[in-house]
Amino acid sequence: MARKLRKTNLRLISLINALKAKARERNAVVWRDIAERLEHPTRDYSEVNLSKINRYTEKKDTVLVPGKVLGSGVLEHPVTVAAFNFSAGAAAKIKEIGGRCLTIEELVEENPTGSKVRILG
Repeated sequence: MARKLRKTNLRLISLINALKAKARERNAVVWRDIAERLEHPTRDYSEVNLSKINRYTEKKDTVLVPGKVLGSGVLEHPVTVAAFNFSAGAAAKIKEIGGRCLTIEELVEENPTGSKVRILG
């Protein structure tokens, strides 16, 4: 019999529960989608480089990465990036250009309906 695997990261468990609650409360499909992506195994999480964020965004866009943002590439315009995790290089480059690094929890508090959020990954 296969054993049932459960998440052990308490931050991740509470984030998934909060996203599902916000999706029900505000009827925001984006938070339900992100919660479902985060329920997958961590090896399936997205890893997005700054070059991809630069290629698919414009100035002042809000980007959500359900995984980790990596520092490879150059960011040419300020954007707000929310992710589960950031590499040190990526966070430094985003802040250097005038952008913002947020956790997914902070983005949910700022934008409870999830409007005008671009998902990469």
